[in-house]
Amino acid sequence: MANELDIENIKGISQEEAALKIREEGYNELPSTEKRSVLTIILEVVREPMFLLLIACGIIYLVLGDLQEALMLLGFVFVIMGITFYQERKTERTLDALRDLSSPRALVIREGQEERIAGREVVTDDVIILKEGDRVPADAVVLSCSNLLINESLLTGESVPVRKVHCGGVMEMHPPGGDGLPSVYSGTLVVQGQGAAQVMSTGLNTEMGRIGKRLQTLETEDTSLQKETRILVRNFAMVGVFLCAVVVVIYGLTRLDWLNGFLAGITLAMAILPEEFPVVLTIFLALGAWRISQKQVLTRRSHAIQALGSTTALCVDKTGTLTLNQMSVAKIMNGNDFYQVDSLKTDHLPDEFHELIEFSILASQRDPFDPMEKSLKEFGSKTLQKTEHLHEDWQLVHEYPLSQELLAMSHVWQSPDGEDYIIAAKGAPEAVADLCHLPPDQMEKLTLQISTMASEGLRIIGVARAYFKKTDLPGKQHDFNFEFLGLVGFLDPVREEVPQAVQECYQAGIRVVMITGDYPGTARNIAKKIGLNEPDRVITGDELNEMDDETLSERVKDVNIFARMVPEMKLRLVEALKSNGEIVSMTGDGVNDAPALKSANIGISMGGRGTDVAREASSLVLLEDDFSSIVAAVKMGRRIYDNLKKAVAYIFAVHVPIIGMSLLPVIFQWPLVLFPVQIVFLELIIDPACSVVFEAEPAEKNVMNRPPRSSSEALFNRETIGMSILQGIIVLLVVLLVYLLSLNAQGDASARTLSYTTLIFANLALILTNRSWSRTIIQTLRSPNKAQWWVLGGAILFLALILYFPPLQQLFQFCPLNLEQILLCMLAGFLSVIWFEGFKWWKNRTKKE
Repeated sequence: MANELDIENIKGISQEEAALKIREEGYNELPSTEKRSVLTIILEVVREPMFLLLIACGIIYLVLGDLQEALMLLGFVFVIMGITFYQERKTERTLDALRDLSSPRALVIREGQEERIAGREVVTDDVIILKEGDRVPADAVVLSCSNLLINESLLTGESVPVRKVHCGGVMEMHPPGGDGLPSVYSGTLVVQGQGAAQVMSTGLNTEMGRIGKRLQTLETEDTSLQKETRILVRNFAMVGVFLCAVVVVIYGLTRLDWLNGFLAGITLAMAILPEEFPVVLTIFLALGAWRISQKQVLTRRSHAIQALGSTTALCVDKTGTLTLNQMSVAKIMNGNDFYQVDSLKTDHLPDEFHELIEFSILASQRDPFDPMEKSLKEFGSKTLQKTEHLHEDWQLVHEYPLSQELLAMSHVWQSPDGEDYIIAAKGAPEAVADLCHLPPDQMEKLTLQISTMASEGLRIIGVARAYFKKTDLPGKQHDFNFEFLGLVGFLDPVREEVPQAVQECYQAGIRVVMITGDYPGTARNIAKKIGLNEPDRVITGDELNEMDDETLSERVKDVNIFARMVPEMKLRLVEALKSNGEIVSMTGDGVNDAPALKSANIGISMGGRGTDVAREASSLVLLEDDFSSIVAAVKMGRRIYDNLKKAVAYIFAVHVPIIGMSLLPVIFQWPLVLFPVQIVFLELIIDPACSVVFEAEPAEKNVMNRPPRSSSEALFNRETIGMSILQGIIVLLVVLLVYLLSLNAQGDASARTLSYTTLIFANLALILTNRSWSRTIIQTLRSPNKAQWWVLGGAILFLALILYFPPLQQLFQFCPLNLEQILLCMLAGFLSVIWFEGFKWWKNRTKKE
């Protein structure tokens, strides 16, 4: 016999006690991978090729006897190391915050209130609530339970779940694997039923801690972008090494100065090496996940950030995602008559409906979790308070739970003075009608009554009763002689923001597919309220089962509502959509949703009502079970990808003139323009620009007014690279023109100063023009980006120092410029990108036409 879950009198510990226990005992977690120390990060930074090249340059300058140049270069090593270290730590802190969010959640009772907290915050003496699909957060003793089955294979290797019973007041732990015991263990999985348990040990003191298991934490994975980047950096490095060798040989043979030849070769290698790519990807993915978490969506797998922008089909559960999951009894039917519940007069209920509500409450948990059961209890306490139909003193002696074969549950009660058992059943109306063995004419009548209520958008359950002589209870619900009592219809209001979010999806070229266990009539009603396309076309679970895969793939092309569905059907639906080339995002919360979540391109689990199993199978977790959060995440995913593309374009563009001005003077035996110290100064602008300015760029206005990008579209595609290199070539030509004109007219130092200053302004112009590939510089300056002003301001300040502060001026081998020359360099720098501004204007005009 099952124990009823009774938690009404459990108060739990206070928040102050919990905080004290965390201070004394530590968090409920096992040691994770050791955090990298400051020294470890510094050593990793120093091993980067760019820093090794800088150190090599410093050594060469020391050999040449140029102590000032050597010290300056080594000083820059520390500056760039500081920037890189800051970025690394920021990324680590972001990932730590995401790890904390992604840890298993626990439902506890503190100060008499249920509260969902991170599993690591559970302490000894906490009372935890266990539900189907949850992972047990700590070792505990069961105080109360109902049909509680737990899979302890993690500890025992036995896949068969074991039955748990309440402790009867004896607070002792037993070895794992025993059937009929009250002990539950951290990391094990609740596969059926529910229970309340008191925590006995946490963290390293749990059974899992003693055998050295490790909790699953958020892991950063190599995405296709990271693999793409690794190949690109490798190819650039190979080209850099080759050209470096060529420059050394040419310089050495033509000028007979091999040491300065090595310096020129290293300068070129520094110019070619795109060390920004890995940094940009790491920062964009980590901060992207953090930004998405600000929209109440947790990223568990970084590939989801890429895939979000490609989503073409968004499959969502109705209840709790499109609706509030706040049920209220709206309409009831006692077999013949309907009664419309007045929300303003819920304390009145005609006598002929009393028994229907009485048995619907008896068929529910005494302390319910389910929103429908909560609303039934609340409705009953208001309408039946002064009647004999509420039975607080009755004893629950057995429970027949819901199953896939029969979507109905029954409670067997015994009254204090009664000799017989009273059985209350509720569930899907067809299942309850089946229990009652209704004849065809009554079934036909019931079907019409169900359709009437469903057309009003109500969720419907059937209710029945039975009596049984006090003997051994049968094994199945069907063995009772049930009498059908009627239907209860619940209203679950649509979330206020959902209709607008659905329209936003349609504008973005994303179809919205609604999946529900409700009747087609209920589904159609909700679909019309939220503005779903084709609200009259519905496929039911029975129809789906009768279709082969080919027929289903064809039918899902123009059907957006799937009613009377069970979780197992979601997997077929996902596969059918994917076979049509759709990029599918799928929501789910139960254990049985896990296969569909794993199969979908982006699995989205519910953080509030979702099970740990669903969360582990998903790529994203909704911290608030709200459809608009998914749409916000899609929008953020598109923004992140757009900004990543802009950063990549800028990196390609800015390296072209640097490479050109490093290589051409060597080939044509002109005076050198760029030395290692000048390259390092440029890196001080490039690094924060590509990793901070572009990451902080707001979303384009049309980000949700364009179709999803193709999932096969590469970040480093020909169009992006081609346009970026063209930008770089134009900048190179302008800088080269300034250099050659000033070289002939004013000499080496002036030519070097003017061309380098032009390159700095052109670099700043590239940042501004690449902030958007659709808006002009003037338009982008109106949209906020604080990071941009810090980078631009810092660059101009440093430029002023190297031009007018004598020690730096001498170090860079520059000469001071007058205002006219500065304005000329600025004009040349911005003229180098003006063509791209014209291209954007022409492209926008063509689109409008």
